[in-house]
Amino acid sequence: MPQLVVVVGAGVFGTWTAHHLLAAGCDVTLVDAYGPANPRASSSDQSRILRCGYGTDEIYSQFARRSIEQWTALQERAGVPIWHPCGVLLLAEAADPYVIATRHTLERGGYGVDVLEPSRLRDRYPHLEAGDVSMALLEPDCGVLMARRAVRALAAELARAGARLLRGKAVVTTTSGTLRSIGLAGGGEISGDAFVFACGPWLPSVLVPSLSPLIRPTRQTVVYFGTPAGDDRFGHAHTPAWIDRPAGIFGIPELEDAGLKVGIDEHGPPIDPDTDDRTPAPEAIARARAWVERRFPAMRGAPVIGTRICQYENTSNGDLLIDRHPDYDNICVVGGGSGHGFKHGPVAGELAASLVLTSARTHPRLSFESKGTQAARTVY
Repeated sequence: MPQLVVVVGAGVFGTWTAHHLLAAGCDVTLVDAYGPANPRASSSDQSRILRCGYGTDEIYSQFARRSIEQWTALQERAGVPIWHPCGVLLLAEAADPYVIATRHTLERGGYGVDVLEPSRLRDRYPHLEAGDVSMALLEPDCGVLMARRAVRALAAELARAGARLLRGKAVVTTTSGTLRSIGLAGGGEISGDAFVFACGPWLPSVLVPSLSPLIRPTRQTVVYFGTPAGDDRFGHAHTPAWIDRPAGIFGIPELEDAGLKVGIDEHGPPIDPDTDDRTPAPEAIARARAWVERRFPAMRGAPVIGTRICQYENTSNGDLLIDRHPDYDNICVVGGGSGHGFKHGPVAGELAASLVLTSARTHPRLSFESKGTQAARTVY
């Protein structure tokens, strides 16, 4: 078993990988260019949806269900709110093959799912205008994670447990073989017996040229709308997280008075995570507003009280990448979240740590071999 492990990237995948390595007795160094859950990182926004429905892809249903246990355990240890089981609502057409497959997978696997016909949907959420929706699936046991808080709580726990946390930009100068150390931009280096690269949208630039054709970072807009004064209908007690599949819109109820979150769940233009400005395009904000005013009539004229540019690290098949690097003897890679990775952080960290510590093989879906260079697709 390697004694010294360096984990590059202190987002959700890196911190959970470090957690499992530290628990196994490794000496762990966690290095990040800007710090845990920093504003440039994919793990940095206030909240993330955790759902189990993935069409026929039960691998992710299983990952999500297993991850809930570790998220709630972290919440208990940290003593701060991380998990809100407000439910997740999927709005779609009844004939949509993806929705049909999602329902069958959830029912067959014993996951909680309620099928809401239009009348039941209206009774359950009277403030939601969904008269054009012919089918809705509610996952009552799923909900929302407080993303930035969760990652920072885990990073703080790692530091207390003896992990070394450093701020520095990793530089890899060798292209194959056994990596003995990584350099740091500006000087210095960190040695290790094994290395895990979990640096999200920076993977293509840090591990060049092996990952630049396999992971494509893109920018997506998130808008927070202010809710009406004195109106609690949009909080997590009365509004679930949702995915409006035909519209390509997802959203999260108001948490901690931060507004109703509306996101555009489509692959946007490319983003450089180091240098790109994070100001949203006016047309993206207008699209989010049009959606929220159509679905929630009480939100007409609601002010924009916050915006975010989130980034997806898209792989060609939408699957996570968790594998040993084919060109190095002692490097593992965990990334390619493709817009749905955050919820799976605990299990992704387990799998990455297992690759470092044992002779285990990765799942074929998560391997380098499964990733091509074709255009990325969305895994809803």
